Amino acid sequence: MSLLLGTAAPASAHAVLRATDPADGTVLRTAPRQVTLTFSESVGLLTDSFRVYDPGNHRLRTGPAAHASGRSDTAGVTLPARLATGTYTVAWRVVSADSHPVSGALTFSVGERTAAPAAPPPERTENPVTTALHTIARYLAYLSLALLLGTAAFVAYCRPPATAHLRAPVLAAAATLLTTTAALYLLRTPYEEGTSPATALTLNSLTRPATTRPGLLLLVRLGLLVLAAAGAALLRARRIRLPRRAGLAAAAVSGVALSLTWSASDHASAGIQVPTAVVSATLHLLAMAAWLGGLAALLWTLRRTTAPAVLPSSVPVRFSRMAFASVTVLVVTGVYQSWRGLGSWQALTDTAYGRTLLAKLAAVAALLLAAACSRTWTTRMARAAVPVRARVPEPAMGPPLPPERPPGPPPAPAAHLHLLRRSVLAEAVAAVLVLALTTLLTSTVPGRAATESARPGPAPAGIPTASVTTIPFDVGTPGGNGRVQITLDPGRVGENSVQAVVYGPDGGLSTVPELRLTLLLPAQHLGPLDTKVTDRGGYWAADAFTLPLPGTWTLRATVRVSDVDQVTVSAPVRVTR
Repeated sequence: MSLLLGTAAPASAHAVLRATDPADGTVLRTAPRQVTLTFSESVGLLTDSFRVYDPGNHRLRTGPAAHASGRSDTAGVTLPARLATGTYTVAWRVVSADSHPVSGALTFSVGERTAAPAAPPPERTENPVTTALHTIARYLAYLSLALLLGTAAFVAYCRPPATAHLRAPVLAAAATLLTTTAALYLLRTPYEEGTSPATALTLNSLTRPATTRPGLLLLVRLGLLVLAAAGAALLRARRIRLPRRAGLAAAAVSGVALSLTWSASDHASAGIQVPTAVVSATLHLLAMAAWLGGLAALLWTLRRTTAPAVLPSSVPVRFSRMAFASVTVLVVTGVYQSWRGLGSWQALTDTAYGRTLLAKLAAVAALLLAAACSRTWTTRMARAAVPVRARVPEPAMGPPLPPERPPGPPPAPAAHLHLLRRSVLAEAVAAVLVLALTTLLTSTVPGRAATESARPGPAPAGIPTASVTTIPFDVGTPGGNGRVQITLDPGRVGENSVQAVVYGPDGGLSTVPELRLTLLLPAQHLGPLDTKVTDRGGYWAADAFTLPLPGTWTLRATVRVSDVDQVTVSAPVRVTR
């Protein structure tokens, strides 16, 4: 795995802004006619993808957002014909190919830079209610899918003697999956645009998702669920019982089709090796459902088992085999997906995606520990269930006498059954935590994307630009993360001006009580040199700062977001002659 992490080519699942025209932080002699953004992958446009503010903080009337030159990885907007002298702010918001909205802001100046107005432009914030409802719906959808597919796998492979007690959980899981899928479709537009859930029933919210891939996949999921429910109701009404092989084939096809509606719209659908990633994500989801959903079915069966005679030992033994096969698939596909999402070992600790992945690995370790205990008690139950035949002498005449114990596996001891219940319950609790962290991972920017977004983009050819460096930061508290964008103009040896803008977790402009910028040149043992930036009302700046030598400097930014919370982050900066 270390070889894979060390040689992986740059890629991402969330869209990463690669270049802007005009370049961020530049001063232009003439006003541009449009703003164009170029991303690492295709993006979807919203009705309000761009908001452009003039130096007086007034929003400009612009043309509709469109893809530049027909390229799906670009987004552009036409500006008014005449722009006044001063600094303009562009707030943007698009939807990446993996269905998650991405937002940010940039500035450019016409003629000269001007101080930011007293009231900064409105931030492109997320609606907390919409985000919370969307996250809850996604989690419940994962949970209900696991229960639905896992119970089907448990019944088909483990063959419990009675299945009537599983009917209520299956119906509840199917109803929950149907409801949450409908809710995700209705919340799709408010989630993308960051608006209130009250707008979910507007005509735009009802029709727009049908024109996007995530929305179409949600409709496909709804159709599959309705079709399966109608087929089951029809068979039940006519009292038709499908042959076992036909029923298994129908369940397998439905399970794969449902899983594809997830893997074809999340992280696997964008970045490198998309076909392989979609197959891997589908197998990962199916294995997760077979293990965790089957675990819930086993727990429900054990709780309904009042006496050892009711449950043959073959049921937990078969589930143990199914769980082992599922874990094997999860490990193989999980390693691949971790490599694809992280890209480097450093991303494990330096990005929110990596830290969430570490938390999930810890939860999976706890789950495996509980599963090992369950496997131990299952093995003891199987050994205790081996039939014992008494050695009876064969009489000289007549048929042989029957053995003392009838052939066949006897029921497991009650003590083993009680301990198995407890270990399976511990597995179920750990499984719920794993599902919650999995849901969080699907909405977190992958490590590759987070690392790539911190790199300065390429400068447009032929246009003299300043040195622009973006450094992400995270103090470890809710809302205490974002990025600092530092501009050194001209970014060469000699006198430079320094400007810094702080963006919040939603990509909008943010104000902080303190910001300190220093530069060091490790090769010459020089520094730290304090830039002495001051708050200029919306951004931080120093009019004159001297860089004495060329080379690769280390730019350190100390960001204080409250009286007690601050963090120091750094990035390399290339200074030329």
